[in-house]
Amino acid sequence: MSDALLRAVTEQGYTEPTPIQTQAIPVILAGRDLFGAAQTGTGKTAGFTLPMLQLLMARTPEGTAQRRRPIRILVLTPTRELAAQVEESIKTYGKYLPINSTVIYGGVGIQPQIDALRAGVDILVATPGRLLDHAQQGTLDLKSVEILVLDEADRMLDMGFIHDIRKVLALLPAQRQNLLFSATFSDDIRKLAGAFLRNPATVDVARRNTPAELVAQVAHPVDQVRKRELLAHLVKSNDWHQVLVFVRTKHGANRLAEQLNRAGVESLPIHGNKSQNARTRALAQFKDGSLRVLVATDIAARGLDIEALPHVVNYDLPHVPEDYVHRIGRTGRAGSEGEAITFVSAEERPLLSAIERLINKTVAQRVVAGFEPGSAPVRDPHDTPEHREQRDQPRRGPRRRSNGGAPRGNPARGFQRDATSLPPLSAQSPAGSQHEEAGDGQNEMLRIAAENGRRNGQRSGPRDARGNPRRGGERRAQGGGQRPASSRQRPDARGPARHQGPRGPQQNFARPQPLRGTVDRDEREAQIREARMRLAEERNANPAAYAAEIRAAKARAEPKQPVQEERPRSKQVPVLFARPRRIIE
Repeated sequence: MSDALLRAVTEQGYTEPTPIQTQAIPVILAGRDLFGAAQTGTGKTAGFTLPMLQLLMARTPEGTAQRRRPIRILVLTPTRELAAQVEESIKTYGKYLPINSTVIYGGVGIQPQIDALRAGVDILVATPGRLLDHAQQGTLDLKSVEILVLDEADRMLDMGFIHDIRKVLALLPAQRQNLLFSATFSDDIRKLAGAFLRNPATVDVARRNTPAELVAQVAHPVDQVRKRELLAHLVKSNDWHQVLVFVRTKHGANRLAEQLNRAGVESLPIHGNKSQNARTRALAQFKDGSLRVLVATDIAARGLDIEALPHVVNYDLPHVPEDYVHRIGRTGRAGSEGEAITFVSAEERPLLSAIERLINKTVAQRVVAGFEPGSAPVRDPHDTPEHREQRDQPRRGPRRRSNGGAPRGNPARGFQRDATSLPPLSAQSPAGSQHEEAGDGQNEMLRIAAENGRRNGQRSGPRDARGNPRRGGERRAQGGGQRPASSRQRPDARGPARHQGPRGPQQNFARPQPLRGTVDRDEREAQIREARMRLAEERNANPAAYAAEIRAAKARAEPKQPVQEERPRSKQVPVLFARPRRIIE
């Protein structure tokens, strides 16, 4: 290593290389392709940053103009946050070297990135989507790339990224050095990586898919509806000040952050639908300790380095067991201890079993007092926030009717449909005519409807045959008449008629026109990758059912040939004799 690199490393407080650095740096300096696997948090980023900076300085002739320098090193990462972190490491270790580096990713303006590329860049860190955008616009040239680095290679080479990777590889020169680093590698990924790695050296310093030993893992069995209460209880009772919480969906991240804020726990969500400025701001607040809880999807589970993060909570278990290793790998980094807490509901026990088989370790389960499984309070199904909000809304004004306010029903038959004036069931005689028995059944139905109405906070009063409250019955009984002629007229002859009631003209609700907006390429591809991953999970969970469904879909897609009915052949009668142009049978 050069003196400039050693000086920068010493200033960061590092004195001894990690196992992955000890084995990977000599291989990279020798110019060979590398396939590196190590536990997360063991210094993989520095393992390829330091040797490629050394090679870059050794191959750069002195006196080269800065604006004539092409892109010589390309680093691809799956997420924007990881790209920014890798570029920051390059600037940190190369602060005393005359090199330029920049990072490009989606979610931000493209013009500042174009200006940085035109100024001359030696090392480019990018996400695949925005890199292809620049390539299509002709703002960068990748024909001089000497080293290609795929960080978090298992995600980069997964089914969601493989198409973009192939497009990027087509833009690179054939003669180059390829480096792949990640914490987890499946056998299929290894076969796929061997397609473009040339005689790679494999560096595997630890068993695959194994979390760091410094991470203490514990699982809390709890009902699904009480996870939020348990999280707020643990944060407050244990006085946690920096907690990274992982959820499964973007909507779940927003909802959990709002609920924690209402409970007095400061929290912010971070996921793919957030703007890049909002994601950067939330991550910066969490790193400097001003934010107590950061609720994230798996977008933050890949390569983020948060110094001395003490707690990681798996609020929802991931469908892919390998993602569990990346999640809990955010803590216990660089020799510091950490704790990984997992909430397990009854529906998620199969997911926990799959994770334990992957890491070859049983996660200790500990029940928190007061949050035992099955202790969730039984709630009234009608007592939900939606029902309460609907119940508290103001009711519409009474309608006017043209019959003078007379209640519906036939007085001659002695039946007035007023649920509040019905006699109790005990006062009705069980015997009687068939008409009386039918009336008792209707009375019972109306009484139940009236009781439901009073329970929901509705007014008691005249009801119709279905038990709904009559609007304006009392007012019409006191002399209410027909609607004024002016209110029945159309206010605008050119537009649709609008109802004019005692509360004034009502708004004519029309379907709003859809708003057209631009969708970022990275976001669109992330949604496609997520859908493909869900399809792959369903296929791996039940291959037989998936194959049967594919066969059924193909059968439905094949065009059906019309069945032609065979017509009965006419009976052949022997010809008795023939004449010209005429046959007599």
